[in-house]
Amino acid sequence: MKQPAEQYYRYCPGEERVRLSDAVCLGRRRASFHKCPGCQFNDDERGDPPFEARLVTLRSAAGLAAAKEDPMLERVFKAYDVRGTVPDPLNEQVAWRIGNATAQFLRAALSGYDRSDPDVNRLAVGRDMRTHSPALQQAFIEGAVAAGTYALDVGLVDTPQIYFAANHLKCCGGVQTTASHNPANYNGFKICGPKGRPIGADSGLKEIERIAKALSRHAVELHGKVARVDLAEPYKRCLRRFLVDPRPMNVAVDASNGMAGRWFPILFGDVAGLKITPLNFEHTGAFVHEPNPLVAANLGQLRATVREQKAEFGACFDGDADRCIFVDERAEIIPCDLLTALLAGEYLREHPGAAVVYDLRSSRIVRETIVALGGQPKRQRVGHVFMKRAMADSNAVFGGELSGHFYFRDFWYCDSGMLAFVAVANALTRHGRKLSELLQPFRRYFPSGERNFRCADKPAALRRVEEKYAGGRIDHLDGLTVEFEDWWFNVRPSNTEPLLRLNLEADRPDLLDAKLEELAPLLGEPVEH
Repeated sequence: MKQPAEQYYRYCPGEERVRLSDAVCLGRRRASFHKCPGCQFNDDERGDPPFEARLVTLRSAAGLAAAKEDPMLERVFKAYDVRGTVPDPLNEQVAWRIGNATAQFLRAALSGYDRSDPDVNRLAVGRDMRTHSPALQQAFIEGAVAAGTYALDVGLVDTPQIYFAANHLKCCGGVQTTASHNPANYNGFKICGPKGRPIGADSGLKEIERIAKALSRHAVELHGKVARVDLAEPYKRCLRRFLVDPRPMNVAVDASNGMAGRWFPILFGDVAGLKITPLNFEHTGAFVHEPNPLVAANLGQLRATVREQKAEFGACFDGDADRCIFVDERAEIIPCDLLTALLAGEYLREHPGAAVVYDLRSSRIVRETIVALGGQPKRQRVGHVFMKRAMADSNAVFGGELSGHFYFRDFWYCDSGMLAFVAVANALTRHGRKLSELLQPFRRYFPSGERNFRCADKPAALRRVEEKYAGGRIDHLDGLTVEFEDWWFNVRPSNTEPLLRLNLEADRPDLLDAKLEELAPLLGEPVEH
């Protein structure tokens, strides 16, 4: 009896979109088709009877429904990456399936020419310092190899090094095993495509999740299919070429027990004139403070050290070192939008007329500074996927987010905490002034900071707010933004929680207080977050 086309579930590695019948799959195996070795559907390698699929049964409507419903996977796929607590819901079984699905997706997206190049059909995979990262990385690699993809194990790296690997090496993309700024019991995967292009929910993550739901783990031979690559020297050369020879400088650096603890000394430990006071550079499996520098409480140790050591500034990296938050010589925390304004000026002096991207929560001073210096301001949605896309689309020289992500055209439009450090050090060297003095001209407005409100019906609350402030200039680029001459605000719904996030800025502190009091009852219950 002929197998109906709707029951086809097999496919060759890297060609997930082309479903095959059982008979065609068997025929290719019998003909020793080059993609059969290691394929998840190769029944012969697993000793399965012909036409039997232990991986997943998709021969009926019930089977399709079962594949679509997978609570474990659904809990770890987020808007911008894969993340969850270990081992529930994220474990080695789930990591294997995500690795297999990621390899299939990235290879299927290659052009015909690249698809025929075996070097491009490789995937760079790294990991952070978390105790479960080695096992999760290994499971991910095994899944990728089972899809017919060779793996490049780049080892213990910061996340920006994955972006470097995706450009320095011939490969179809890169993956970092990390949970970034989350506590020690979390882990996950950050995925990028060729040349470091971001993979988010609307650019591939949903497809990867869909593929992963149709898979289950099986054994695979790794010999000869995984190569270990040490990128320390080329990565160091890449970043150091941006560093101006610094004037004598005393800096406190908090690695948050994360990847900056390994890579900051490798990259900058031999820079003449740069005296570093290191904090939390050790990898112990635990964090002295949570590796989230956006939380002011996590900067207490750094601020105290800046005062004690009379440092010129302090820098605190998050767990995977793609973000960096700074404090000035007075140990005052520097808002990231003001730093974006300062650094925009540095880059626009070198690249007149270039575009600069900033997230829509940023102070008005950012746009005003870019315009005053002859640049092109590019206001963008919150999130690295949107920021990187806007950077590439406009060939922007620089970009900054309120979250501490800073983006660089000369780093393939990607974010790097290390290059943010370089940019601040260069600014101090060029100007010969204190960091607080360089930032003072940008302290023109009064911001609320991001405030969170618990709200059961977020769409209804947003409608109420829009109706009340219909007299302002309104846009919906990301949530709701309303602008008036002397104040403005943005309200965004959380992607994962029943929260609304408010950012408000005013020309005067009394106006700020009044508008916060006016807006808060419309948004829900204030919460610390």
